[in-house]
Amino acid sequence: MKRFERLEQIRRMDPFRDASEIYRLSAAYEFPWDFTRALELALYRTYAVPAIGRLLAETAELTDRTQKRYDDTSLLLGAVVEHGFDSEQGRSAIRRINQMHGSYDISNDDMRYVLCTFVVMPRRWIDAYGWRRLSRHEIVASTVHYGTLGGYMGIKDVPESYQEFEACLDAYEEAHFGWDENARRVSDATLDLMASWYPRPLAPLLRTSTLALLDDSLLRAFRYPTPSAATRTLVRQAVRARGRAVRLLPPRRAPHFARQNWEIKGYPDGFRLEDLGTRPVAGVGGCPVRNIGPSAVE
Repeated sequence: MKRFERLEQIRRMDPFRDASEIYRLSAAYEFPWDFTRALELALYRTYAVPAIGRLLAETAELTDRTQKRYDDTSLLLGAVVEHGFDSEQGRSAIRRINQMHGSYDISNDDMRYVLCTFVVMPRRWIDAYGWRRLSRHEIVASTVHYGTLGGYMGIKDVPESYQEFEACLDAYEEAHFGWDENARRVSDATLDLMASWYPRPLAPLLRTSTLALLDDSLLRAFRYPTPSAATRTLVRQAVRARGRAVRLLPPRRAPHFARQNWEIKGYPDGFRLEDLGTRPVAGVGGCPVRNIGPSAVE
């Protein structure tokens, strides 16, 4: 297989009818490392919305059990990508996601914003650091894939195009990003988790490098010091260099799914999707985000 042969395959597919298959090819074959990093950043930036950051701090899932929360989120979302919405595994993953969210009083606007990050951040990351830019087919397919996920999660007023997803994300961040002490605790715990995957002496360097990849709005929301221009340039050039190096490598012949990520540490003996996540006591008023029908939860 030649370097751009899979892209040619994607361009022969229908980005609406074959959306999830195109997304699977992009995420598991073309850009597995980049999608992992981009989705980490997507979830991380949601903490800067105080309502989301405070809730995550109150549950203690991302402060006291950070690795487990990271693992469970990656595995549940990854199961849908790997197996599809109509598979037994995909249905089990969506059921667990809905059961967890249904125990908290989460606004539809916050849920929709989180969904927007899954669409927008991979495109922005890959266009900046990937071995090639995403094609139009891949962008449309990602939009349709996550629009479908939003429907199964009962999210209302889901954007219908990439441009609408991006506009929704940017407007929501401009209106809602802000300082919250508990959200900062969640952010610090997440940065500590990422550093823990590497030898301890590298922790300060890794933290600095991560901050250098964040935009100014995130740094302001968490009140982190702005890295120097030289540090930012060095770190971002290093990540771009990785993308250029990958471009010279042979294309991936076997898929790499989220469950194969070495950062997932909590299930050395395997896992059942039905056992992942938390089973919290339902909050007052419950969660307004509901399932759309039996196919999502039964």
